[in-house]
Amino acid sequence: MVDLASRRPVMSNAGLMPTLAVSAVDEHGESRESVIAGERPLTLYLDKREIVTLMTLGTHPELLTLGYLLNQRLVPSIEAVARIEVDWDVDAVAVTTSATIDDLDERLARRTVTTGCGQGTAFGRLTDLLERTRVPATTIAQSRLYALLDALQDRNEVYRRAGAVHGCAVCDFDLDGTPRVECFVEDVGRHNAADAIAGHMWLNGIAGRDKAFYTTGRLTSEMVVKVAQMGIPVLVSRSGITQMGLELARLVGVVMIARAKGRHFLVYNGAERVHFDAPPARQPG
Repeated sequence: MVDLASRRPVMSNAGLMPTLAVSAVDEHGESRESVIAGERPLTLYLDKREIVTLMTLGTHPELLTLGYLLNQRLVPSIEAVARIEVDWDVDAVAVTTSATIDDLDERLARRTVTTGCGQGTAFGRLTDLLERTRVPATTIAQSRLYALLDALQDRNEVYRRAGAVHGCAVCDFDLDGTPRVECFVEDVGRHNAADAIAGHMWLNGIAGRDKAFYTTGRLTSEMVVKVAQMGIPVLVSRSGITQMGLELARLVGVVMIARAKGRHFLVYNGAERVHFDAPPARQPG
């Protein structure tokens, strides 16, 4: 059994409230109270070296930092991370490793700015990140997909109150097919939410092989890379996909399901691994 306590870095607990109240003027010219999503810059320092500034709600800054470092392959493992300290007075997070990262300069030099909200960043060529990655071959029943969508429809609390955010979730299923939401995160960018979930999974030793990943955002190459690195075989979105996202899903074997809302969805990759056991009635005409 893995001793999770021995592999956990020492971390601050500096999560912020996701929304704040402001005044706005409506279409009648009248002042009214409103709620908006928070957004703060968080500059990440790795062993005192500035790496990137992430724009975030700030609700899970430590998990976001951990997931970002691991997803970008800037640290070799979670055991290499000794400490994560967030300080909102200076909008920064300081990460201390347990050993010097010898090839950090090379990793930072190979940077790709992606289409993530607020511009995500991938270090190294995207295909290099997936060169030896293949997700487990698994199936998902249409009925379970519908149950998953139903279970998540009330989770977007910040979006309902303030808009301006994306939600991501990693989910499992009980033996009877009931969906179980392992972790749900909202942030101003879907890539941030995905990184925070990755941080949660690695911190708690959660394997992705029997999980499904859901996002409200589009399925770009970056999202496929992140999900594949978490070892999750099923990727679902209520939005659309991009060409490179589809190409990478085919490369690593991710089941890609998009435009998933209500009882409608489109399977762009891996349709042979979807069990169509609950087709809705066809509309006349």
